Amino acid sequence: MSVLVYIEHAEGSVKKTSLEAISYAKALSEKLSLGEVIAVALGAISTDELSKAGPAGASKVIHVGDQKLNDGIIQAHAEAVAQVYKKVVASTLVLAKSSLGDAVAARLAIKLDAGLVSNVVELPDTTSGYKVKRSIYTGKAFAETMVNTENKILAVKKNAVDLKTDGPAVVIEEVTLEIPAADFVTSITSTDKATGEILLPEADIVVSGGRGMKGPENWGMIEELAKELEAATGCSKPVSDIGWRPHHEHVGQTGVKVAPTLYIAVGISGAIQHLAGVNSSKCIVVINKDPEAPFFKAADYGIVGDAFEILPKLIEAVKAQK
Repeated sequence: MSVLVYIEHAEGSVKKTSLEAISYAKALSEKLSLGEVIAVALGAISTDELSKAGPAGASKVIHVGDQKLNDGIIQAHAEAVAQVYKKVVASTLVLAKSSLGDAVAARLAIKLDAGLVSNVVELPDTTSGYKVKRSIYTGKAFAETMVNTENKILAVKKNAVDLKTDGPAVVIEEVTLEIPAADFVTSITSTDKATGEILLPEADIVVSGGRGMKGPENWGMIEELAKELEAATGCSKPVSDIGWRPHHEHVGQTGVKVAPTLYIAVGISGAIQHLAGVNSSKCIVVINKDPEAPFFKAADYGIVGDAFEILPKLIEAVKAQK
């Protein structure tokens, strides 16, 4: 028996969320005595990147380097993972909650006749059955889901578990699979990717601005603070709607939902649609000159004052710490 983890990677790097999934799988295996943790990676990626799975908790990585898997075609990825799952005699599949992960997991639930739980935030409670706690209603509440199937698929929410970094070196095994041509009938003709040094979905720190920034010409302060913090930049929906910032930076219920370790909101009032996209953040800092701004009710820390006076001081303070 073993626990299998589906690894996602982009731009040649293993995603941090996938490393978190490996650490979750390691803790799960130790708690329930499920055997070794094995990761599976599909498509072109370097051995150096795959080796990161070891410190995170995996004992082996199975690499299916078929170039046709590079594009992330959902049907092909699901078939490849299903074959590896059976090959290693796994009982549980763990992966990160993501757009690709969701689509692959749904297909795997059918292929493996498995119970699927998404947005998982804790290890299962097995004192009476197999009960899994998950986040619902955009992080406003939690639900406990009973899983009665022999095979189980758990999609772990970002930042829900601590990343393990002290595991031993991992064994990397190259494997060739026979994937039916029918699973490659979908073709991806073009891909539009968000730009930026650090992308919102993967960022540990996000600095967002709202209409309180008064205009796009003032965004340099947001970008400078983000650069000093090695953070991604975001914005509220009104800001993207009026064209101050690109739409891929829109954070909120109808934009990008984020769960960083630190979320800094500058000049954002805190409409419920925006809060729905950020309330999974571990720490929220709000900067606003209006002491009655709704965002302060959701903040861990708040600064009442003019952003144009506070941001330069904050930037200098970060530089001094570095």
